[in-house]
Amino acid sequence: MENCREKSIFLQAINGYTEHMHCLISLGREQTISKIAQLIKGESSFWINKNMLTKIPFMWQDDYFAVSVSQSGLQAVTNYIKNQEIHHAKKSFDFEVKEFVDKYGFTLEKEDI
Repeated sequence: MENCREKSIFLQAINGYTEHMHCLISLGREQTISKIAQLIKGESSFWINKNMLTKIPFMWQDDYFAVSVSQSGLQAVTNYIKNQEIHHAKKSFDFEVKEFVDKYGFTLEKEDI
């Protein structure tokens, strides 16, 4: 979070589960989703590897997924992010992705499924 503050990234919530991470971020006028993702992923993997938190070098996958959230949905999204462990005890990440894809009509690459 300190690195985010230094780069004027407003990180409202962050949490994850075994194979994924959620961040709720408010973008500034000059910021892009791809640049923010690059900064967060790059600096976090550098920190993880510098502190030797994994047995093998840590690397994020290349892709990411981003959606916008209305002001009225911020609290619900914040709660969802904060409660990942409870949420995924009931529903696997793969099932949730499929549910999301089906609900909103997205198409995933074959390798993503």
